[in-house]
Amino acid sequence: RSRQSAAVQQASLAEQAGRAAQAEIERAARQLEQVAAVRGRDGESLAQLTARLERAQADPDLVPPPKDRRQELADQAKAARAAEMEARLALRTVEERARSLAGRSESLRRAAEQERQARARAAAVQAQLAAEAARAEVVARAATWLAGRVEASLALAAAGRAEAGRRRETADAAVAEARRSSRQLADHLETIVDTAHRDELARAQQRMRIDALAERALAEVGLDAEALMAEYGPDRPIPSSQAEPEAEDGPPPTRPFVREEQLKRLRTAERDLQLLGRINPLALEEYDAMQERHRFLAEQLDDLRRTRSDLLAIVDDVDARVQTVFAQAYADVEREFGSVFARLFPGGQGRLFLTEPGQWLTTGVDVEARPAGKNVKRLSLLSGGERSLVAICFLVALFKARPSPFYILDEVEAALDDTNLGRLLEIYEELRRDSQLVVITHQKRTMEIADVLYGVSMRDDGISNVVSQRLRTE
Repeated sequence: RSRQSAAVQQASLAEQAGRAAQAEIERAARQLEQVAAVRGRDGESLAQLTARLERAQADPDLVPPPKDRRQELADQAKAARAAEMEARLALRTVEERARSLAGRSESLRRAAEQERQARARAAAVQAQLAAEAARAEVVARAATWLAGRVEASLALAAAGRAEAGRRRETADAAVAEARRSSRQLADHLETIVDTAHRDELARAQQRMRIDALAERALAEVGLDAEALMAEYGPDRPIPSSQAEPEAEDGPPPTRPFVREEQLKRLRTAERDLQLLGRINPLALEEYDAMQERHRFLAEQLDDLRRTRSDLLAIVDDVDARVQTVFAQAYADVEREFGSVFARLFPGGQGRLFLTEPGQWLTTGVDVEARPAGKNVKRLSLLSGGERSLVAICFLVALFKARPSPFYILDEVEAALDDTNLGRLLEIYEELRRDSQLVVITHQKRTMEIADVLYGVSMRDDGISNVVSQRLRTE
């Protein structure tokens, strides 16, 4: 219905557009007739003017009109041409509009025809829907009847299924009960079979044990089983143990055989026998040898203990000597380090200190240096030249604390500036008074204070040549 109403609305709109287009076409046709009439009149005027112009040009005796008249005629001709041009443009415009309106009218007619066809199809669809609605109503009534029949069938089926379920539950219970009694009977049968099998195995083991005991008695005692049972069977009384008092006269007292007591006595006797072990005829000789070895090892142990005591005493003496020597050397080096540091770092403070005071054998020695104008003490925070100078201070302190006949210095002043180099050279002068210095250097000032210079050069043939020059004489 909605599509049908929409199609009717579109058809009405198309009819209105068609009527408007038809009115536009009629109006354009009237304008076209008016333009054609104006064009005809203008054409006749143009033809007359053209004929007059030709006659005037062909007649030589014709007196030309005055100049004003010619100008007026030229203006009229120009106006006529302009009017003709406007008429042509209007004609073209009207023709274009007419063609456009004709096309639009044709499209509207086609749209109207399509709308009419759509209305016809919508009517057919509506009729088909009505027929389908009638059939659907019949089907709905049939479905309602079938639903009633199906519900009745479902009720009967549910009752039958419930009855079958009850029968199945009864049968399942019976089957479960039968399976349970079957498993119980099978377990009972298996228990009986296992018991019988164990009894048979026990009887066979008892027979084998009896046969083995009979063979052992025959082999060890020389009595067969019947004689052994007759004389020493469990029905025969056995003598009492030694713990019981014996009678002064008459046979020794006896008591009945008790198996548990006799088995306990047997286990005790077997354990004592195992502890005794086998008899070793060489036991005395081995005992004497072991005693001799024990005596030798005891002497060696005493010797080792005396040696250990002597070594510990030597170690204590060495430790005491090391502590004394180290303490003296540390005191001398610490004193000299402070004085040397004050000379190489004017205004600064430097000292040596022990990482573990009092522990001379395990302590370490650390250096604390604080140049003038700096508040740092750790060597890692100093510059490269300052660290080199601190190392030189420590070496010179060692030289002064424990003098040596000669010293070898390898470019120790390479990172020093002129000021620090001058201070170091003063220390060189002090050291050379009592010792001989061998200095490897590239510094000119160091070379100037030397007694002898040695240089190594390479000749053209690639052989090194040593050159010496004495600067000072005795």
